[in-house]
Amino acid sequence: MRTLAGHSLFYLSLSVFSIGVLFCPDGWCEEKPILKFARFQVGDKISYGIVENDTIHCISGDPFGEWKKTGKTCSLAEVTLLVPCVPQKILALAGNFESHLGTIPKPEHPEAFFKVPTVLIPHEGTIRIPPGAGRVDAEAEMVLVIGKRAKNVAPEEALKYVLGVTCGNDVSARDWQKNDRQWWRAKGTDTFGPCGPFIVSGLDYDNLLVRGRVNGEVKQEQRTNELIHNVSTIISWLSCHVTLEPGDLIFTGTPGTTPQIRPGDIVEVEVEGVGVLRNTVAGGP
Repeated sequence: MRTLAGHSLFYLSLSVFSIGVLFCPDGWCEEKPILKFARFQVGDKISYGIVENDTIHCISGDPFGEWKKTGKTCSLAEVTLLVPCVPQKILALAGNFESHLGTIPKPEHPEAFFKVPTVLIPHEGTIRIPPGAGRVDAEAEMVLVIGKRAKNVAPEEALKYVLGVTCGNDVSARDWQKNDRQWWRAKGTDTFGPCGPFIVSGLDYDNLLVRGRVNGEVKQEQRTNELIHNVSTIISWLSCHVTLEPGDLIFTGTPGTTPQIRPGDIVEVEVEGVGVLRNTVAGGP
């Protein structure tokens, strides 16, 4: 089953009882229920829940361990959605769509860099462009969420370590990226990693539509079956060098030509089956 999320956060209709599929290297091999997890805040309390239409069913525990529904519910309209997990680390792939590479040769293996957790902001958070940043671009991406500790994972086992996917925006300051020796501020400035609104498991992660919009106009659009390195390859390669922990995030790469963003813009990232991540842009600091 494949479903396409609507353009509004509150019109998403995936049910916890839907059945999803996982794609294995030798064909369709496993069925899993589609689950949509939210991390949210009501008052001073932060919780996880399962989203069904516009209702959150609160759970005990978290998606990375044992959990069960508590019987309590709340409306999406009544809560503040947070970044959907708290990662120890964030990795991001450079050049994982041919459409983004242009004339640059395809990488032989996944080429990753680190982003720091302080880049993360949630759905409806504000991207702040600091003074002197120059041109800043949005990068619409599907983001993998690691579900359990992964080290030296074989490609054929890799999907077992993915809890689900979410939407991400690898905001990038191009002048700093070009002129600095490292990308630490070009990719790692505070607020340069919007992520959310939900984590969805049970989808076919290797065949989802990723779409980026600025002020309602589509600027990026491509399916993840056109990634140079697919999800299994990414997980396997990275886990051979870096231990992946539950909650860690992997931005899988952005397609096409990335759009410049400016203060006052509204930026959206949509991943099929997940929903729409929406953020406003403002000046810094």
